[in-house]
Amino acid sequence: MTSPKFGSLRSDDDQWDIASGVGYTALLVAGWRALHALSAQPLVADDFAALFIEASADPYLTGLLANPGTSHDETTFPRLYGVQTRFFDEFFAAAGNAGIRQAVIVAAGLDSRAYRLQWISGTTVFEVDLPKVLEFKTRVLSDRGVVPAARRIEVAADLRADWAAALSAAGFDPRQPSAWSVEGLLPYLNGGAQQALFTRIDELCAAGSRISTGALGSCLDRDRLAELEKTHPGVTMSGEVDFSALTYADPVDPAAWLSRHGWAVEPTRTNPELQQRYGLTPSQTDVQLDAFMHSQYVTATKS
Repeated sequence: MTSPKFGSLRSDDDQWDIASGVGYTALLVAGWRALHALSAQPLVADDFAALFIEASADPYLTGLLANPGTSHDETTFPRLYGVQTRFFDEFFAAAGNAGIRQAVIVAAGLDSRAYRLQWISGTTVFEVDLPKVLEFKTRVLSDRGVVPAARRIEVAADLRADWAAALSAAGFDPRQPSAWSVEGLLPYLNGGAQQALFTRIDELCAAGSRISTGALGSCLDRDRLAELEKTHPGVTMSGEVDFSALTYADPVDPAAWLSRHGWAVEPTRTNPELQQRYGLTPSQTDVQLDAFMHSQYVTATKS
């Protein structure tokens, strides 16, 4: 069993803040985004990610930012998450250009899109996550005078409970089309919770709504992940995080689920495929990682 700070064995009603369990992975990903912003040619510029690391005072992540690595292994995950961040940024931009004015960021974590994207006037961004996670993000940015670039509404709720009621109470209008991101979340929900999540989203979506899902480890090969972490600790850059203890092994195929329920699904892409789309050449390490992490990025529109 791992240290409580970095995740013990999961239970279906476990809770966390930004410094423990699943919540710490949001801080870790923010660290990778901050490192990607320091690279020579970043795909996205998340100027707020480093603020979260500074406020957390986490020694592992603050150490990484103070002395960013330059080896191939140490830059792998920041690059991969830069690609993933770019994918979801483009998704919301396209939805806004299509006339959608409601955005829902599911399991928002330390996602800063409500603050850093150029939202079209009249857009409302709903951020759904546990109260302690949302409180940390809001406090860090407000203390530094950062204001949202759109109307931002926090929805403090557990995605394993009746979060849909909380979203509706916050002003979400199911009669109007909406755009939903489900980024990096699914591996942290068991199969039943994933099914319930998609069912609730489907029920809340009017025709013309869009959804985008994706994660680097959509279906982790746990044995090979453990082997990689032992032989290439710089690749995973996970500190003491045991991802196998935090994730579940019964994934739902989002593309297949959405297609069965009447959504028009665009061709799915892997992280290396997205790199090529953005003019990059995937490294051999990227391809090896994806061979057992099985990244999958899906975009679909409700008919």
